[in-house]
Amino acid sequence: MSGFVSFVGAGPGDPELLTLKAVDRLQRADAVLFDDLSSGPILEHAREGADLVGVGKRAGRASPKQHHVSRLLVEYAQTGQRVVRLKSGDSGLFGRLEEELVALRAAGIAYEIIPGVPSAIAAAAQIGIPLTRRLTARRVQFVTGHDASGALPTDIDLAALADPGACTVVFMGKRTFPRLLAALCAHGLPADTPAILAEAVSTPDQVVRRTTVAELADQLATEVGDKPALIFYGPLAELGDTCD
Repeated sequence: MSGFVSFVGAGPGDPELLTLKAVDRLQRADAVLFDDLSSGPILEHAREGADLVGVGKRAGRASPKQHHVSRLLVEYAQTGQRVVRLKSGDSGLFGRLEEELVALRAAGIAYEIIPGVPSAIAAAAQIGIPLTRRLTARRVQFVTGHDASGALPTDIDLAALADPGACTVVFMGKRTFPRLLAALCAHGLPADTPAILAEAVSTPDQVVRRTTVAELADQLATEVGDKPALIFYGPLAELGDTCD
């Protein structure tokens, strides 16, 4: 008899941002396969005795391959267990959800997807800014800063990302932001566009830096660090005062 898999969005790291449904599934799980960014105090909600299996991927570190993670998920479920696949933020945002869904469907295993608080939304709340502005900033866009190889994607819409009327959030982009900015400036983005670097959002290690895109690119060209981060730029980034 096959088990059941719950894909659970863990939010950005603060366990108080877990949904009630997420906590319920953790408390009933036989096994929890978790990413690095969804570990720590969040795992304290897991059922006592549940298998806790780290399958996280971090840039520049040895990490399990995606096919291995998908196979492990299938194997746990095929033993009849209730499995939680715990992903940071929301599972559907840059979380490789599709590959794991395909593996489960191929194996005939039932699943559900439980949304989590996206890290971009949590970061904006921590910083004290909205992501839209009536009449002048009607569009929000999320983009990943690296492709499967860790390099800047070559197929991104630079014209859209250089739109001065949009609020843009770059996920996993610290290492590639200097190169991205050079391309954005070539498409008309002003070098003094307000920017915010939000690291380790909603955790005790949170750091928020307010700057411009040019200053941020210069900083990241020499100092990246290992904290997970989001980069905000656009017309809303000059607002808010919740900074460290």
